[in-house]
Amino acid sequence: MQSLRQTFRIIAFGLCLACLAFTARAADTNVLVWHRAADRVDADIRGEPLWPLLENIARQTGWHIFVETGATRVASVKFRDLPANDALKMLLGKLNFALVPGTNSPARLYVFTTRMENATQPVRASRGPPKHVPNELLVRVKPGTDIDALAKMLGAKIVGRDDKLGIYRLQFGDAAATDVALGQLKNNSNVLDVDYNYYFDPPPAPQLLAGSSTAPLSLTLNPTTDSSDPCHVTVGLIDTPLQSLGSKLDQFVTKSIPVAGDAQPDPANPTHATGMLYNLLYSASQAGHGSSSLRVVHVDVYGQNPMTTSWDVALGIQAAVNNGANVLNMSLGSGGDSSVLDDVVKQAIADGIMVFAAAGNQPVSSATYPAAIPGVNAVTATQNGQIAPYADYGNFVSMALPGANVVYYNGQPYVFQGTSVSTALATGVAAGTKGADCWSWTQIQSAMQQQFAVPKQ
Repeated sequence: MQSLRQTFRIIAFGLCLACLAFTARAADTNVLVWHRAADRVDADIRGEPLWPLLENIARQTGWHIFVETGATRVASVKFRDLPANDALKMLLGKLNFALVPGTNSPARLYVFTTRMENATQPVRASRGPPKHVPNELLVRVKPGTDIDALAKMLGAKIVGRDDKLGIYRLQFGDAAATDVALGQLKNNSNVLDVDYNYYFDPPPAPQLLAGSSTAPLSLTLNPTTDSSDPCHVTVGLIDTPLQSLGSKLDQFVTKSIPVAGDAQPDPANPTHATGMLYNLLYSASQAGHGSSSLRVVHVDVYGQNPMTTSWDVALGIQAAVNNGANVLNMSLGSGGDSSVLDDVVKQAIADGIMVFAAAGNQPVSSATYPAAIPGVNAVTATQNGQIAPYADYGNFVSMALPGANVVYYNGQPYVFQGTSVSTALATGVAAGTKGADCWSWTQIQSAMQQQFAVPKQ
């Protein structure tokens, strides 16, 4: 426990709590994008009622919003690159509003028709319905099932398969055929799980800093040669494409596995995976007192795509496990709960693998997956000792760590922010503690849940 306390103090002291923009995914028909870092707004909205509009604003900005009872508005506006105040005038029309900056707390937006003090109804941020790949289903079948015959009966094309896991990706001609097949498969005795192939949110981008007092990470590798050693740690980093951090840090990565196609990331800026690797090595170095024996298996589940899916994440988990990972870091999330992905995660946990996943950056209490799967360590972000204004906070969250850190890439400092950072830091603490002190995973998990307890709201 003392080791974890010391690690937490070092990590919390060394983090840069800068703010980044989190561009929210808009609805299919109405688009609202709040560029928080630039304080500019884009909108293309037709017939949006007041309440869902304000829920969307709350989700993207992190503001606490209050409305006067009886206030109404149906917004139909289109604009690009407006300052936030001008955007609010366009979005709210004849309604009055007051935006009150917070001191070490989120800003408050009051929307009213008479007086500001009458705006007392709180607006809760809304995640919105989970989105899935059109016309696709994921299915897990019993051993011995003839999946080809099943797909033919349903009029589906098999566009992805893992016969070892018994999971398959089926494609249909249209949405109606997909929904009909979903009902049929739910009632098929040979089918163990079936669900949509849900999208996972794009990871937030880093921000280049003009300078930083934080020194670049230097870490010594003390590899464990015996994989049966109880202190041995191999982290499965399931994320975007990975870039080089230099030979001193690259030596920790034993393998990089693409499951969503080959990718050529832009060398000018660090990818999300590059930042997460740096963060988990950073916190592992604190727990390991400046050195570490952990190794990393990197699995790219995004490829060249801005988003990933339940299918690719499931394949990524299996690839990491097949290559010796006994800890999984998933700094990613989706509002869609895929029963097929759930089963893959639960099997990894049953095999004694410790799993960390991000709670989400849309500050709502509804569940994010795979973080909300039972047995997963769901990690949210803190800022100034409280849950960060952008971070999810539901009952499924099991621990909270600082949500920002400086990452050096090509000699330049970048700040990454979000629950994905908190997750990578948590994974590093667990891996570093295991390698240095050889605690059991159960001991580490229990100690971390106490030391990094979720702040009360």
